[in-house]
Amino acid sequence: MTETLPYAEVIGDPIAHSKSPIIHNFWLKKLGIKANYQTFRVKPDELADYISDRRDDPNWQGCNVTIPHKLAVMDHVSDPGDVRASIGAMNTIARNDSGDLFGTNTDAGGFFAPIADVPLSGQDVIVVGAGGAAQAVLFALSRIKVGSVTIINRNVLKASALLARFGLKGQALEHGSTLPPARLLVNASALGMKGQDELTIDLDGQPDDAIIYDLVYVPLKTKLLRAAESRGLDTIDGLTMLIGQAAVAFEIFFGQAPPLEHDVELRKLLVI
Repeated sequence: MTETLPYAEVIGDPIAHSKSPIIHNFWLKKLGIKANYQTFRVKPDELADYISDRRDDPNWQGCNVTIPHKLAVMDHVSDPGDVRASIGAMNTIARNDSGDLFGTNTDAGGFFAPIADVPLSGQDVIVVGAGGAAQAVLFALSRIKVGSVTIINRNVLKASALLARFGLKGQALEHGSTLPPARLLVNASALGMKGQDELTIDLDGQPDDAIIYDLVYVPLKTKLLRAAESRGLDTIDGLTMLIGQAAVAFEIFFGQAPPLEHDVELRKLLVI
């Protein structure tokens, strides 16, 4: 009889581009855990059925959630950490000791980890996007008391509402607007991702110490990061946050901390 292994997965639409299986399966192998991690495409109108099906599968340990489900999934699971009121988006679903499904968010911690040593208190920031990833970013920024935050988004009203929600001062601008100088610029949108529209931003007005942080990781070297490097600006790529948030989720799914001492080897696999 074939052994049925515990498993976790990442859901989204599209999802084939996801590198999460490489990360989690790498850690599972290093730790000798008999389990697997896979992608599973879930269209928006299939989300409720997906959650219902997995709820009854004892081998399912949970899932990571990506575009476009980070907001909608909150209607289908419990929220013990009050993520809806704080970050406003979930990226991780798991099963508690009673067997019930709950949601949380590991994006905020994953985003903040690589900039934890940067003195951003009182510094101005630009954030592109107003979806689930952007909300995790704004939540993190609100906790470190940054200065003015400029959100770039097609829907300016939605972006303005997010500033108010997270208690941030700043402004919302449409794409193509002239940007103010900022210490940190974050692309938290899907723009620039393979299969999506390009993100075009003029970085000429940014200071020489600006950090350009793109959460997109397919392609790893986005148009935004290439433009930043041509100016000699410091950059952070999307793999950094991806690995950071995955580490928190891995421990939730499989009960052990991932072996982060192998990060150099892991990154080599992720850029192939």
